[in-house]
Amino acid sequence: MNKQAVLILILVLLLLPLTALQSVKAAKPNVLFIIADDLGWGDLRCYGNPVIDTPTIDGLAKAGVRFTDHYSPSALCAPARAGFLTGRFNHRTGAVDVPSNRGLDRLDLSEKTFGDYFRHAGYATALIGKWHNGAYSDDYLPRRRGFDLFFGFPNGGQDYWKWNLLRNDDAVQHDGRYLSNALNDEAITFIRQQKTRPFALWLAHHAPHSPLQAPEALVQKYEKRLGKNVAKAVAITYAMIEAMDMGLARVFQTLKDEGVWENTLIVFTSDNGPVLRPAAELGSQMRFNGVFSGQKESVLEGGIRVPAIVAWPRHIPSGRVESTAVHGCDWLPTLYSLTGESAPAGAKPFDGMNLMPLLEGKPAPAVAGRFLSFQRNRYAPVPHVNASIRDSRWKLYWPGHDASLKKDSGRDNPSYLRGVVTPHWEMPLDRQLDPPTTAPQPPPRLYDLDADPAEQHNLAAQHPEIVKSLAAKHDAWFNDVNADWRQSRAHIVAQDRAYWSTRTAPDPAALFKDYWQWKSAPKGTDPKTADPLQVFRGFWNNALTDQ
Repeated sequence: MNKQAVLILILVLLLLPLTALQSVKAAKPNVLFIIADDLGWGDLRCYGNPVIDTPTIDGLAKAGVRFTDHYSPSALCAPARAGFLTGRFNHRTGAVDVPSNRGLDRLDLSEKTFGDYFRHAGYATALIGKWHNGAYSDDYLPRRRGFDLFFGFPNGGQDYWKWNLLRNDDAVQHDGRYLSNALNDEAITFIRQQKTRPFALWLAHHAPHSPLQAPEALVQKYEKRLGKNVAKAVAITYAMIEAMDMGLARVFQTLKDEGVWENTLIVFTSDNGPVLRPAAELGSQMRFNGVFSGQKESVLEGGIRVPAIVAWPRHIPSGRVESTAVHGCDWLPTLYSLTGESAPAGAKPFDGMNLMPLLEGKPAPAVAGRFLSFQRNRYAPVPHVNASIRDSRWKLYWPGHDASLKKDSGRDNPSYLRGVVTPHWEMPLDRQLDPPTTAPQPPPRLYDLDADPAEQHNLAAQHPEIVKSLAAKHDAWFNDVNADWRQSRAHIVAQDRAYWSTRTAPDPAALFKDYWQWKSAPKGTDPKTADPLQVFRGFWNNALTDQ
């Protein structure tokens, strides 16, 4: 062998590891999962809204598949995100409500998340934006739940201009950027940094969740477009959505600039339906949401049917509209299937199904033939309260008694409000939960979604046999998932008790000095003289007791 041949052979051998690495990276697609906050089915132009401009997301729909019947796991933020993050019904995970002070948003530490799965598969993982699945204990933050990078906020809400975020364990103060831009900027940086490994990025935008704040130029644009008969709340909401859409254009361009656009599968969705209630002085938030009844918190269609768009160039056919009913728990098993890896140690069974055949335009009878159940009330789950089951065209819906849906704002809101403007802190949980109401629950209502997607015509009296059949299916589902919730709740409470057995709890009087909800206090209470620790129940009274 001559010298030139030897040199060529050496060069080939030196390049083999790099070539193999690039081959592995190409074989495993990048994953970008984008979840908006309180964005409804009708808040995008591609879903029929004639007013809003969302060209980036609309373009994604043209490049891939747009689902018409995609359901969030829950009608409320934290439990919905739990389902998306784990691929399991949210009750099983421990997350059934939003009060972080009671740990009702937490994922039991035995649950594996999107981050855990993709880290196990060799991916660089990041969660950028809103977490809301565990606060007030470092053990529950994203960095300890499978994510290499966390840039965002654990709380349920955040100011869009005076934000306070975490980068892993360090506080990051606002710097003049609009929150959506700050999150998109961080996503761009993360994408650019991934040169040797595939990435799995969970980009959790806060828009258009309250507080209603947006760049003024966009607000003025929609005020002019909507006219004086539409409240300013709607103009701001649309401005928030368009600002997010504009930033996503920069994220997508970065994927193209980095040469990974065609090797990145993108999902865009929302955690639950829109808020349509009045927003104080900004007026009504009522706006287009298709034909659907209900809104955020309700398991009527308007509260749980949300956008879902999926694109992956050269792998998923473009321009398709898919009407098969799918569930938010389907995304993790679908995305993880593309890695070809086994589940991480300790992983529990998925409740969701692999949608790849459906995305590729193939028949998916198992997906189309299943039923989907939902249930959400305040605090401990109560059967037949704000619950529903969809089986093909039929939907059975239990509205629930108002007492099971009411939030104790005076007890739960101080920690949330402090978290809007303050970096993360640790404190014990308010572990106590009041027993559920014993008031009789209203009877269920039956709807034919094919003929009546707006859920206006109750057919329960005409089809008692369908009511009986669907109720039996739903009750079996609820009993199953609620048994798991009780177990997860016990784990969460035990962990909190152990965590604080060797730590000093903060002084709540100082912690919440400016955040007590005096409007929720008993009549005649004077905030100038009353002791809030006696007026308001909460962790400050019972956190360290054995409950």
